[in-house]
Amino acid sequence: MLTFDFTNLSVQKVGTTHGLDLNTEVQKHHNALESAIRELYESRNTEGAWTKWLNLGKHQDLAFALKSYAESAKGKYDDLIVLGIGGSSLGGIALLKALLHPYWNNLSNEQRGGYPRFHFVDNVDADVIQGLCDVVDLKRTLVNVISKSGTTAETMSAFMFFKDKFDQTLENPEQSLRKHLVFTTDKQTGILRELADRLNVTSFEVPDDVGGRFSIFSAVGLLPAAICGLDVAEFQRGLQDLEAVLSNTNPKENPAAQNALYQVLNYKAGKPISVLMPYSTRLAFVADWYVQLWAESLGKATSKTGETINVGPTPLKAVGATDQHSQVQLYNEGAFDKVFTFIEVETPDNKTIIPNSLPEVSALSYMANKGFHELLTAEFIATRSSLTRNQRPNATVRLPKIDAYHFAQLLYFFEVQTAIAGSLLNIDPFDQPGVELGKQYTHALMGRKGYEHLVAEAKGDVPLSAV
Repeated sequence: MLTFDFTNLSVQKVGTTHGLDLNTEVQKHHNALESAIRELYESRNTEGAWTKWLNLGKHQDLAFALKSYAESAKGKYDDLIVLGIGGSSLGGIALLKALLHPYWNNLSNEQRGGYPRFHFVDNVDADVIQGLCDVVDLKRTLVNVISKSGTTAETMSAFMFFKDKFDQTLENPEQSLRKHLVFTTDKQTGILRELADRLNVTSFEVPDDVGGRFSIFSAVGLLPAAICGLDVAEFQRGLQDLEAVLSNTNPKENPAAQNALYQVLNYKAGKPISVLMPYSTRLAFVADWYVQLWAESLGKATSKTGETINVGPTPLKAVGATDQHSQVQLYNEGAFDKVFTFIEVETPDNKTIIPNSLPEVSALSYMANKGFHELLTAEFIATRSSLTRNQRPNATVRLPKIDAYHFAQLLYFFEVQTAIAGSLLNIDPFDQPGVELGKQYTHALMGRKGYEHLVAEAKGDVPLSAV
């Protein structure tokens, strides 16, 4: 499974000013951590607790249903278009980018094994949305619409666009449209649920009490994975195996609890920026997913008891070795306001060697006949060591390899860590009230009925004192 190295967060490695006495801190906060772990896992079946994402590894019936649907769809479509935003897209993108061929969409149908190319529409950008229609054959395209309520403006506007295109393109669209759509939505209510019933569209459930940013291992993320040929059961196996470790109420044996504590202590010590830096291009979108998870979960105005506290670390994405050449100067010599988490991949799928094709250039000979992964690992170790030497606290998550089993564990680790960090900060990590006002203003500006009273406020015409 995953392994964890917190050594470079310690006073022994980064000094007394910026380091932590790791064992002492875990012992000091033992009761708080133990309580947070216990409460988290005991709430997993409690209505309204928003922790049912902890159960997603046990839904074998979902794995069977997704596999059956994917098998029925195989060979019928050249392209899969996923319409979703935020938690309805970031996890799916991270998953497919990590586990499929890095140039999957450029492979031939034969090379893809009959599985479709994939495209995510996660913004209301007309150039991108119309441009996608220029490169796909809608008669050979499946559109997965993801929205629990069916009212998400960005997702539903894109769906309205593609439905119109289907109506114009398909022969007898009233009969054939359902073959080009699959919905991921609420089980019982909402616009997409009504449309699924009326149009006879296949649908999968967004589970109750599972927030979008914690939904990747529901049908939200696993349906696109299955359609593109990935084994859903392997994700679930990874989740179940790591759960045995992360549900352990002894924080000394629980790495998610430990890193949650170390992150929170660094935040409270004046390091409000949390950098996630995977040393793998395939995991670059994991950092995007982490940014939403950390920001939306931990950035809160009020405590659980209603006090105004305005807390929350700021997540930042970096990718090694690319961002050694854009950000590491700041990391090494800038303000002491950051804590770093690296992701190291121990065993690559691809062991391509750097050939000795320039033997006459002696300055480059040191790289010849060594693997690209060896160079990437050397750059990772060098960056980590330079940060440590400059007293910048950092931790490392080691991924044995990039496959479905370990990928699921990696994201599950961050989910549990986030939930425990929320408990330590005394906030609710599962709501997002700060997002709602912007949604209401958007509805007002677009003329949605019932929001007329907010138009002036949304335009900024109302002084703050009057709001």
